[in-house]
Amino acid sequence: MPVRHLSRRDVLTATAATAAMALASSAAMAKIPAKSGRKNTLWYRQPARFWEEALPLGNGRVGAMVFGRVAQERIQLNEDTLWSGGPYRADSPEAYGALPEVRKLIVDGKYKEATDFASQKIMGRPLSQMAYGTLGDLLLTFEGATKPEAYERQLDLATAIATTTLSDGVAHDSVRETFVSAPDQVVVMRLEARKGAIGFDLSWRGPRSVKIPGAVYAGHDAKLMPPATTDWLMTEAAEPLPEGAVMSSDGAGAILCTGRNEESATIPAALTYAFRVKIISDGRVTFDDGKLRVRGAKTVTLLIAAATSFVTYADVSGDPVAKVRKQTEAAASKSYASLKRAHLADYQPLFRTVSLDLGAEPAGEPTDRRVQAAATKDDPALQALYFQYARYLMISSSRPGTQAANLQGIWNELTTPPWGSKYTININTEMNYWPADPAGLGVCVEPLIRLVEDLAVTGAKTARTMYNARGWMAHHNTDIWRASAPIDGPMWGLWPCGGAWLCNSLWDHYDYSRDPALPARFYPLMKGASLFFLDTLIEDPKGRGLVTSPSVSPENQHPFGSSLCAGPAMDRQIIRDLFAHTIACGQLTGEEAGFLAQLKQVHDRLAPDQIGKAGQLQEWLDDWDTAAPEQQHRHVSHLYGVYPSDQINVRDTPELIRAAQQTLKVRGDMATGWGTAWRLCLWARMGEGDHAYRILKDLVGPERTYPNLFDAHPPFQIDGNFGGAAGIIEMLLQSWGGDIRLLPALPSAWPSGEVKGLKARGAITVDLAWRDGALTRCDLKGRPGSTVRVIYRDGPKTLTLGADGTARFTA
Repeated sequence: MPVRHLSRRDVLTATAATAAMALASSAAMAKIPAKSGRKNTLWYRQPARFWEEALPLGNGRVGAMVFGRVAQERIQLNEDTLWSGGPYRADSPEAYGALPEVRKLIVDGKYKEATDFASQKIMGRPLSQMAYGTLGDLLLTFEGATKPEAYERQLDLATAIATTTLSDGVAHDSVRETFVSAPDQVVVMRLEARKGAIGFDLSWRGPRSVKIPGAVYAGHDAKLMPPATTDWLMTEAAEPLPEGAVMSSDGAGAILCTGRNEESATIPAALTYAFRVKIISDGRVTFDDGKLRVRGAKTVTLLIAAATSFVTYADVSGDPVAKVRKQTEAAASKSYASLKRAHLADYQPLFRTVSLDLGAEPAGEPTDRRVQAAATKDDPALQALYFQYARYLMISSSRPGTQAANLQGIWNELTTPPWGSKYTININTEMNYWPADPAGLGVCVEPLIRLVEDLAVTGAKTARTMYNARGWMAHHNTDIWRASAPIDGPMWGLWPCGGAWLCNSLWDHYDYSRDPALPARFYPLMKGASLFFLDTLIEDPKGRGLVTSPSVSPENQHPFGSSLCAGPAMDRQIIRDLFAHTIACGQLTGEEAGFLAQLKQVHDRLAPDQIGKAGQLQEWLDDWDTAAPEQQHRHVSHLYGVYPSDQINVRDTPELIRAAQQTLKVRGDMATGWGTAWRLCLWARMGEGDHAYRILKDLVGPERTYPNLFDAHPPFQIDGNFGGAAGIIEMLLQSWGGDIRLLPALPSAWPSGEVKGLKARGAITVDLAWRDGALTRCDLKGRPGSTVRVIYRDGPKTLTLGADGTARFTA
């Protein structure tokens, strides 16, 4: 995807200002003692001014960003089906007729002409996809607010509850707890007065397309600098609602907010949305002048439900008003304690599947200050927190029955977010799910499976219309309407392997889970993706094998003024995996031996990976790398074969590994947030633990992590969080090529530690402990009687799991 570049001066100036703000804030709260030992907690001594400082909550479908402000709380809301536009198709009817000419121009080396012709004839109509949206903000403006003498806000990852505690030292002490319940499908906020009483006005500020002036986090935008002190009594205007949006009283203590999504790129708005707020309180609750008013309360519980009319990518006939009324009234019939118990009973079994201790106690500093120092100071406890935060984000943004996690998970404050907050399937969507299975969260992959199942339907139409091919395919982006045509322009969009890579992600999920029901579910998807390439691969005119054309190496220009080409390395690697996985899946289902044999023949004819004259792994079929205009490009597409694949590995292909390392040395360690995370994973996969650790420190530092631990592309993209977690796992445990590798890239900065609950391929659970850089314990659990090949330092050892499914490896 396109990237906004950040200068070194921008970063240094903004970092200094942010540090000053943090120091001033901590001085203002000097009465709060430093706390340590809160292993899985993000905490702060001041409210969030910026969205990138607010704390995210979610149940997979509904998201909330909680700011913890004193005079006016802001709760920004999302619902995962609220996107712009409506059902549509964007396939160009001229594409198939234009393909031969584009391919000929590529063969003739006329890349600019090929690009221009493809722009006219092949690209999608419209040339952009739909954007993920927002429900806007709830604003709670409090009576008589004063600067607190004591203040703290936190997010406890072990409970998925955000808490704000404040006191003015005289008459008012209060605590707010907020969570998003999956069992009850509501946002729950509980306010309790420990001294005095609670009074506030609740209003709705509708969806907006641009950030509030001044509300861009300064760490990544030097033009909008924050003041050096905290604005303790910050309030924002409840502006007029957008056209068509309505807020009205909806029974005792309740309001109903409704509206319509936005038109985009000529695609008409087709969705309606609704959310409802129900207040339960021992105070007075009235509705007046477009606001819910609460006065004289000791306790207040807000229940917020949200929905749209989305049913499927082809059906928008749902009734969101009926849904939110039912959900809020059902929740209102339960006590706060009951709602909280149900939330914890649902969430905690997922979060507790994995624990990580990297040998250090959390420092007694707030999270934002630790991030400021993370690039220059070893903080293993912050790195462990970053890992668990990614697991928290996975649970909170991707649950069975919800939409898959998009570029921002489910958290987005705009109707026009960066890159539409879409599904970018030339790396970003796949990266979102890299840590899911190995981090014990395989259940969270289910929304991705359904996304692929949908795309197999819409992508079959694209395959027929654009390529006259069987099967199905998708290009580099999709959205909630499962669009599969190429968008943005040939530079980015004319890449045919999005569906293939998604299929490889599904096979990885099976390989970790070994769920016997999955091969039958996955085989039709994988066969369809394979059929597309059987029909569209062409012979390289120089005799180097079968290749794709037209394509790109995402999203990198070669030396000839374009990115359009034939047979980039990433395509060949992805298709090689797709065919191999389809064959393995087909063998499990016991079907179509003849078709699988054909796939094997074509698999073996794919052009191989090559080493260029500079010792690098070639990104393109020709040796163009050293002349490419952007030597430190954010993508490292041709290293797919190293990670997440294992085609290129330290055991079987050492020469290609050395070439991959040479490529990475040229590319550099720092890129966008997700690009940095991919580099982390690659160096870890190659066994270079200290190099991987240096990248991890930069990833968790202030140039690539916001105060709330969101990844900074910049701006925010969640894939860097997930990729970073996957990299930490690769440092501690790898499973590829039939082997389980213990501590394969352990950095010297983690001399002692323990991890429990990681998953290896073959449905094996692994617990590890180490001291002074050496393994002290490894327990494995899986199917009773199965054999496991374990590698640690000196070589492999084969273990057989006992009747109870366990075995202990000793070094």
